[in-house]
Amino acid sequence: MTSTAAPLPNSLARVVQRFQRLSNPKQRYEQLVWYAKRLKEFPEGDKVSENKVPGCVSQVYITARLDQGKVWYQGDSDSALVKGLVAVLVEGLSGLSPEEILQVSPEFIKDTGLNASLTPSRSNGFYNIFQKMKEKALQLLME
Repeated sequence: MTSTAAPLPNSLARVVQRFQRLSNPKQRYEQLVWYAKRLKEFPEGDKVSENKVPGCVSQVYITARLDQGKVWYQGDSDSALVKGLVAVLVEGLSGLSPEEILQVSPEFIKDTGLNASLTPSRSNGFYNIFQKMKEKALQLLME
C-alpha cells in the first residue's frame, strides 16, 4: 500500500513494492546497487551539458527519446548509489507517455523507505534527477 496522493503508474508501483519488502537500510542500498548494475551502457557522446543534471554532487546524465508516444530514458552517474536512483527512475518512468510522467509526484520516494536512508545531498540529487526527467518529458511533449 502506497501513501502517495496520485496513483502511481504500474512500472513505478512495482519498483516501490520491491523496496517496501525490504526491512532495513542496508537491504535498500543493496537493491539500489542491483538497479544500478541493470542500467544499460550510457553512450559517452551523450555526456553533454544539456543532458547533465544540475545540482547533483555526482556527475549525472539523462537522455530521453519519444517512440510511439512513449518516453524512453537512459541515464548514468559516477556514483553507484546515485546510479541506482537513476536506474529506479529510468525503470519506473520509461514506457510512459509524457503526460503520465508529468503527473507523477516525487513523493513516491517516501513509499520506498529510501528517503529515510539517503543523505540530504542524495535526497536533493534524487529530486533534481526526477525534475530533469520531467523537463525532458515536457520537451518531448512540446516538440
